[in-house]
Amino acid sequence: MNNKFIIAIDLGGTKIKASLFNFRLQSKAEKIFTTNKFKDKRVLIQGIVDIIDGLIEENGLSKKNILGVGLGMPGPVDSEKGKVYFLPNICGWKNVFLSRILKNKLKLSVFLDNDAKLMALAEYNFGSAKFSKNALCITLGTGVGGGLILNGRLYRGQDNAAGEIGHLPINLSGPICACGSKACLETYVGNKRILALAKTVFQRDISLEELSQKARQGDHKAISVWEKIGECLGVALSAAVNLLNLDCVVIGGGVAQAGVVLFKEIKKTVYARSMLVQGKRVKILKAGLGNRAGAIGAGILVKERLGI
Repeated sequence: MNNKFIIAIDLGGTKIKASLFNFRLQSKAEKIFTTNKFKDKRVLIQGIVDIIDGLIEENGLSKKNILGVGLGMPGPVDSEKGKVYFLPNICGWKNVFLSRILKNKLKLSVFLDNDAKLMALAEYNFGSAKFSKNALCITLGTGVGGGLILNGRLYRGQDNAAGEIGHLPINLSGPICACGSKACLETYVGNKRILALAKTVFQRDISLEELSQKARQGDHKAISVWEKIGECLGVALSAAVNLLNLDCVVIGGGVAQAGVVLFKEIKKTVYARSMLVQGKRVKILKAGLGNRAGAIGAGILVKERLGI
């Protein structure tokens, strides 16, 4: 297996990360592209094909060296059928049999799943959830995704749609979500909401990176923004903790880079709002694999589906 490799594509609302792994899931190469470079579904699909072909060629390989391709998609999918139901933050995707399309174009085995589920798979095998039987792993970024590990196994649900904590309503009424519902957690803590709240507080545009840096430096305005986000997250997570009696909640994604101030408020709210038994059990942890988790999970998916 020394000359065999796996390609993983982590498709996000703003970035596409392409990784080349060896059989042991050690990274050999990586490339990052902006999602908005690909304007529509057809162009994005061809873009994925070109990215994969480029990764193979640039590393002196042929398709005979590739065991398979794994994709993480930022929305609800049917992993078994390779079908994308829709992508809340990328327009034009509805009931697309992406695995079949890519397999025909690439002549490679292609498997896909929701990106947050793959993050959960990676964190359970190699990261912060490694020693937990029951865990909720969430990704915070353009959207808010979730993956559940229950009784030591990734839980997909009857229609492979379980774990969508980003679309858990946290109010009777509120902002309209990209999924079509209203008052979803994602509308309160997604990137767009954070940037809008920060703009109101600072009276100017401010990036997430600057907002995080200011909070670490003790800026009270920045801290107040992250505390508000942490409280909203904590409310939703306490509901999940009470419902599922989790060992841990693992939090990753770009927003999680806000660090201590965000996690402090999340923990404070979760422990205040959870029931005694469940709250005593659960730990709130930062993702151990950082922004590599989605790609690693996609690699694990390929190995699982191929039975190797």
